[in-house]
This record gives sequence, structure tokens and C-alpha cells, in this order.
Amino acid sequence: MSMFPSPNQNHLLAALPTAEFEPLSKYLELVPMAVGQMLYEPGEQLRHAYFPTTSIMSLHYITESGASAETAGVGNEGVVGISLFLGGDTTPSSAVVQTAGSAYRLERHLLKSEFERAGLFQHLMLRYTQALMTQMAQTAACNRHHSLEQQLCRWLLLTIDRAASRELVMTQELIAGMLGVRREGVTEAAGKLQHAGLISYRRGHIAVVDRVGLERHACECYGVLKKELKRLLSDVRYRQDGAATH
Repeated sequence: MSMFPSPNQNHLLAALPTAEFEPLSKYLELVPMAVGQMLYEPGEQLRHAYFPTTSIMSLHYITESGASAETAGVGNEGVVGISLFLGGDTTPSSAVVQTAGSAYRLERHLLKSEFERAGLFQHLMLRYTQALMTQMAQTAACNRHHSLEQQLCRWLLLTIDRAASRELVMTQELIAGMLGVRREGVTEAAGKLQHAGLISYRRGHIAVVDRVGLERHACECYGVLKKELKRLLSDVRYRQDGAATH
């Protein structure tokens, strides 16, 4: 993948044929994403859709008490702001930057206009939406039925897939907020994974030491999500001009 910022680093944008991508490309705005940056809050009118390249976003549901948990993560495989083309414009959830990097944003009326043209762009957005819904449903089931260790394995695997790196700058407190659990629970689960030689943890840095072992330690949820994303986008062909690859 190129070291220079490019829309092709986002798999959905990279999958658009040149005839559809070029008219859209002049409206794509490269924006820096800082950790903790709020892209939208519950009930807020969305103004842009975001196509992450090197950043990772977290979709959260926040309760009246202020507690929250991640319902899905979005990296360079997807887009943040599906309610814009689904017709809702607002959502009861929030979106926050989990990992710093870059993204391309597109103003909402341009996104809607492109979607309503009913070309490949619409096809890709709907396919991705189904994959995102699968992730949300699988996350809910995983959080209810699987151990915290397994949940942590799933979350780490999905995150390093999106980050394209085996090391994450991530505090246990932040991970606890993602999983909707107490920090002490993450500390204990991470300690067990480190003792098993699967990860290493130091001063807010988590590195996956044994990826194969981590996958074996995880529940089936990670495999289900990867398989579904591959199934839905298996027939996608990327542009030849430096497009992203899986």
C-alpha cells in the first residue's frame, strides 16, 4: 500500500471503476483523524460520510447513565455514516476515532446523489451495510455469551486487521470502554493472554506476538465476521491504478 495518502487506501473507494470514481474524487476531502475525535453524537444531524484509510473509527451506543460499548468498528474496509444513504440522517449511536490516522470525507448531499444514481457505488454501500449489520449482531451475541478473554481476542484481531500492524497504541481503559466492561476485567484478561505468550503489553502498547494462537484462543465470532465480509465483497474488482488490496 502506498505511503502517500490516497482514496485507494479505502477498499470501497478503490473498488469503484474509474468512470464512477473520477467525478466523485474531486469532492473527497482528506482529513486528519485524532484519537477521541467525535464524528457525530446521538441524534445529531450527520453532515459527512467518512471513508477511513489509516484511521479506525468506533461506533458506540451510549446509555442514559453515560455508560457505553462499541457496537462495531470501521477501518479501511468501510464507511462511517450509512444512515445518510439509508434515509435516516441521524442515529442514536455515536462515532469516535479509536486509532489516529486519515480519512476521506464526503458531504452528505453528494453521497446521497451518488447513491441514488444506482450504480456500483450503491451496490457497494448496500453490501457493506449488510457486513456492518452482521458485525453489530455478532458483537452483541459475543458480548453476551463469550468470555471476556474471547471478546478481547476478537477485538484485537479485528483491530490489527484494520491497522495493518501487530502493535497497537491502546490503553486498557480505552479497551474497557470499547468492550463495555470494567478496566480490571481487561487487565485480568490481557494478563492471561500475555502469560500464554499471545500478546505483550507495556505502557499503553499492545503487540500481538502469536497471531495464530490468538485466533485459536478466540471464539468463532472473528471467523464469522471475516468470512461474511469476504463473501459479500468477494466479487469486487479494484482499479488497476494503485488500488488497495485485501
